[in-house]
Amino acid sequence: MNLGPMEIGLIILAVLLLFGYKKLPDASRSMGRSMRIFKSEMKGMKDDDVRAKDEARTSPVTGEIVAPAVNPGAVDYEAEAAAAETRAAEMRARAEQVRSSASADGTR
Repeated sequence: MNLGPMEIGLIILAVLLLFGYKKLPDASRSMGRSMRIFKSEMKGMKDDDVRAKDEARTSPVTGEIVAPAVNPGAVDYEAEAAAAETRAAEMRARAEQVRSSASADGTR
């Protein structure tokens, strides 16, 4: 697709008509800033990739498995869950008693 001078002129004329001559410098300035930010971000991403590859090659990970430390003040979540389930069951039973006594009285 070749753009000749006539097509380029028509494109420039259309842009001038759409944006106006007053807003065109601001639009081109903001477009330039956006392009500069985009380029710098792309360069930063490439630099990060290169650094990550270098670090992966130069520093292999060597580790050992360590057993978790037992904390005497640790919370027993299973016991708390069991207690919460017991409380919930008691509350359901009370609610059922209230409903049954209300229906026996004839009130709802």
